[in-house]
Amino acid sequence: MTAKKYENLTQLGGRGEIPALPEAAVLETVPNPNPGTDYLVRFACPEFTALCPVTGQPDFAHLVIDYVPAKKLVESKSLKLYLTAFRNHGGFHEECTLSVARKVIAAAKPKWLRIGGYWYPRGGIPIDVFWQTGEPPAGLWVPDQGVASYRGRG
Repeated sequence: MTAKKYENLTQLGGRGEIPALPEAAVLETVPNPNPGTDYLVRFACPEFTALCPVTGQPDFAHLVIDYVPAKKLVESKSLKLYLTAFRNHGGFHEECTLSVARKVIAAAKPKWLRIGGYWYPRGGIPIDVFWQTGEPPAGLWVPDQGVASYRGRG
């Protein structure tokens, strides 16, 4: 019976090919075993990489995705493959960060989501991007994302 819940998964347990582009990635979901309970799920990707759309040089970020699931959970391997697809994608920090948030929303339809994109300096200026869908559910414990602002050396 349990296996039927997961028969739609195509990436978990398999080799898991990295999509050529983020748009080609499939973000898979599984049923939320606790749909009547509000709780926070956090994904942290401390080694996110994308390309500058102008220079083609790599940009690095620490992404933190917090969401409150409704009926579905994001399957983590498919998320990893999706995020890895950005390594060949040219996009500004803001576009990359919001694209990730929108893909999670489209796939899992969470009750609430926030994302923090903590980008490492480019041209001496770190760019951090933050977005959320609205106010978190009442009574939800929402911890700090735990990523310090960039301070350079010292």
